[in-house]
Amino acid sequence: MKHFVTFEGIDGSGKSTIIKTVFETLKSNDYDVVLTFEPTNSWIGKIVQKCIKTKSDPFVTAFTFIADRADHCKKIQKWLDSGKIVLCDRYAESTYAYQGAQMEDLVDDPIKWLQDLSKNRIIIPERTFLFVITPSDSVARIQNRDNLIPFEKVDFLEKVHKNYLNICKGKRFIKLNATKTIQELTDICYDDIIK
Repeated sequence: MKHFVTFEGIDGSGKSTIIKTVFETLKSNDYDVVLTFEPTNSWIGKIVQKCIKTKSDPFVTAFTFIADRADHCKKIQKWLDSGKIVLCDRYAESTYAYQGAQMEDLVDDPIKWLQDLSKNRIIIPERTFLFVITPSDSVARIQNRDNLIPFEKVDFLEKVHKNYLNICKGKRFIKLNATKTIQELTDICYDDIIK
């Protein structure tokens, strides 16, 4: 059984849809489960959202994301301590992939720089699902959204996509073909979590 599981992927990858169906499936099978997300709804999370919408300086955006996560981890730890399964829609890898792309001309090796900032300050998930889709397919899925955020552009998502593929290596990560059906993806995630 895995208790802390994160769902990652570029915008339009379907991860938010799948995390909800996995959450509902776990609940319907009497598992004690929490669904959370980043940026959070806390006051820090609201600043993160403002940074994104107003295209703030990449350093400001990165630091607010990390501050939001540090605060979020306190809640996650309490949930885990009480025996709950915690599913999180976006977590540290999102910051590494997105802010790493934003900062590529500002610092040497921005992903390592961001990872070092978080080192020993965040809870490491037992499993991270990466929903893999081409940026052109993802943008086609989200093009009718009312308010596209600045990150939702093909050329930027290409960089984020590459970052995700580079970051998400090792036993903790499972890469999923995001073009599979909702049911197929839900089953894969659910079966892996309850193992």
